Amino acid sequence: MANALYSKAKESFLSGALNLTSLNLKVVAVDAADYTVNLATHQYLSDIAAGGRVATSGNLASKTVTLGVFDAADIEFAGFTGDQFEALVIYNDTTVAATSNLIAYIDTATGLPFTPSGGPVIIRWDDGVSKIFAI
Repeated sequence: MANALYSKAKESFLSGALNLTSLNLKVVAVDAADYTVNLATHQYLSDIAAGGRVATSGNLASKTVTLGVFDAADIEFAGFTGDQFEALVIYNDTTVAATSNLIAYIDTATGLPFTPSGGPVIIRWDDGVSKIFAI
């Protein structure tokens, strides 16, 4: 798999239902042994089994959308241990997994896969042209 947007997220962007700069966006570290991504049909955080969610970040800060490119400040997961994770999923946190829209699946990044060892984990987004993702 390569980094990609969930189909329902793309649909929501086009209909105006998702505004990335005004939503509570978070990142969940995902164990691919417990979650098989389906970009066409998965829509909500509840589509990722709880056992596949290794850790969750706080809200993304300093979000921008410029010329079709989405970016935000780097994030830090507090210290944690658990399963190795192979992917990061950006989602809109509504506080209810069954209504929290999945947005982007990222499994091609420096440092992935990663095995947590109790220390903090810093996710540094790409500083290149596409930043976190581009449409």
